[in-house]
Amino acid sequence: MKRYFLVALLTAASLTGFAKTGKNSNVLNLKSSITDSAIVYPESFEADTQKLLEGWFIKNYTATDNRYATEPDIEMSDDEMIKRLSALPTVIEMPYNQIVRSYIDRYTKRGRAQIAAILGLSLYYMPIFEQALEEQGLPLELKYLPVIESGLDPNAVSKHGATGLWQMMLGTAKGLGLEVNSLVDERRDPYVASERAASYLKDLYSAYGDWTLAIAAYNCGPGNVNKAIRRAGGDAKDHDFWSIYNYLSPETRGYVPMFIAANYVMKYYPDHNISPVLPVKPLVMDTVQISERVHFNQISKVLDIPVEELRILNPQFRADVIPGSAESPYTLILPSQQIHAYLMSEDEIMNFEPDKYGKRETVAPGEVPADAMLAVEDTSIWPEDQGESDVALVASQGKPSVIIHKVTAGESLASIAEKYNVTPEEIKKGNNLRRNAVRVGQQLRISTTTPQDVMASTVAAVTGKAAATKTTSGAKKSANKKASATNSAPRTHKIRNGESLSTIAKKYGVSINAIKQANGMKSDALRAGKTLTIPAKTATSKKKSSKKKSRKRR
Repeated sequence: MKRYFLVALLTAASLTGFAKTGKNSNVLNLKSSITDSAIVYPESFEADTQKLLEGWFIKNYTATDNRYATEPDIEMSDDEMIKRLSALPTVIEMPYNQIVRSYIDRYTKRGRAQIAAILGLSLYYMPIFEQALEEQGLPLELKYLPVIESGLDPNAVSKHGATGLWQMMLGTAKGLGLEVNSLVDERRDPYVASERAASYLKDLYSAYGDWTLAIAAYNCGPGNVNKAIRRAGGDAKDHDFWSIYNYLSPETRGYVPMFIAANYVMKYYPDHNISPVLPVKPLVMDTVQISERVHFNQISKVLDIPVEELRILNPQFRADVIPGSAESPYTLILPSQQIHAYLMSEDEIMNFEPDKYGKRETVAPGEVPADAMLAVEDTSIWPEDQGESDVALVASQGKPSVIIHKVTAGESLASIAEKYNVTPEEIKKGNNLRRNAVRVGQQLRISTTTPQDVMASTVAAVTGKAAATKTTSGAKKSANKKASATNSAPRTHKIRNGESLSTIAKKYGVSINAIKQANGMKSDALRAGKTLTIPAKTATSKKKSSKKKSRKRR
């Protein structure tokens, strides 16, 4: 509170001087004499420099000179720094003060390794930024904004959700027409994001007519800059960043000084004994349009390009998938020598393991031959209808058996595999499982070539139901006899929505009164989810049925 009160008094005094002496003399004084004891360093300063240095791009395209870690920084006088800043070939003014000095010291002393890595990355990224700025007719010194925004990490994400080299918020990105979804995030695309960022900066400059205000607005939003201008008072056209400094948030106060420091360090790093990482491979890239869906692994396997390289060059594809189509093609960045190889091998790439990497447009339920099903008319064998049953299908003799197994308590992948004479890996592959863990109630498809007589006994042991045990021509008769025996024994039925006693009685060939008596029911009302006991068909009912039929024939 004390510091804030003093700042307010100083600001009031500054504004009084502004009213008396005019903008130029007051702002000139502020630019050179302003101080701030509460310097806030951005998230980009706290980047994991070691991770950056060990990244795939730095490791494979550059060689690191460790001189920055052994040679100390050279102390520089204020007069020398003022002279160097004034010598920078920039349109945007680069004044010197205590705040700018604090950021220069942060870069050249504690941030030496980070600057070395950024200098190495800049060999690839700076031409991209310069091209985008040049197309909009903007000052090229703006290319150092991504240095303070993201530390040149295209996958950087701030605690507020700002993403990419230019650290754009989702709303801003959408407003600029960038695509952001589960597969594509163009905020991470060096080319597209740079084009939109340059366009946005141009609009901000048109609004304020001052680059320091435009840069501040890029950081905190035009609304906050406008609010600071109103609080500072006077004619809005007479303000720049330094005149509204004390009305901005601590983070934004350091933004323009940090931008000035970045321009200084990226120019004068040799004078501070900082050695950049050096390129050991050509950094020449080219692009190709992709109009079909393709996975990075398909490109990697066919062209023998590491997936890590594809990710570094194409960070906008969040899931290693390029969702290209004829209506909406995407740009793939590759080393220039690989472009021809891609064009020559495009068909091979698209057809490489399509079942694994392709996206199904339509899906039909799996089909099983009619002779491969046990008691297909009795839908109660399906796990969805009867929780006690964990086997749904068995194939016939001489053909692969397809079994639906419902996992019960105490079972493991190994025990299930042993039960059906298969390996755990076969079960995992057939069910797209990545781990060995299974959960109770999970349904597994199991394929086996075990003879039917052995498999049928397994089914009978698991479900408690009789199954076919012969594979000769008499097997069908045996199955029919057992089905009849099943119909003459008490069964259960789980009531579904919309069912009535009439429909259930008709389904099982018994009377409504027989169902009510078997379940102690006084009314015909049913509740979905409740299980009914279905009484067995009695011999009497069968005889009566046969007599009625004989009478009709007469």
